[in-house]
Amino acid sequence: MVSDWTQQPLHEQMSETGKTVLYFYTPLCGTCAVAGKMVDVIEKLFPDCTFAKADINYHEDFAYQYEIESVPCLMIFDKKELKDKIYAFHSVPFLYEKLSQYQAG
Repeated sequence: MVSDWTQQPLHEQMSETGKTVLYFYTPLCGTCAVAGKMVDVIEKLFPDCTFAKADINYHEDFAYQYEIESVPCLMIFDKKELKDKIYAFHSVPFLYEKLSQYQAG
């Protein structure tokens, strides 16, 4: 299961050398609950990536810095550099394809 970084500084926890996938949500968002289940499935398919989730309510500075427009939001980082931001989760195969794009590099 994706670890929850609600109380930890996000930048300190992100991978220095590999991929980090951050999933932002709010607790009362029904769409976020469904998206979170998709992220749990995807996490198992990418064991070399660091996965984490965070309640956006506790990370206002991070939300402003990366201009997060809404939740759910999935952010893909490579060595702490933002590569992609996903708001529409569509399906597990869609998310698999998106993350696969960043595995080769």
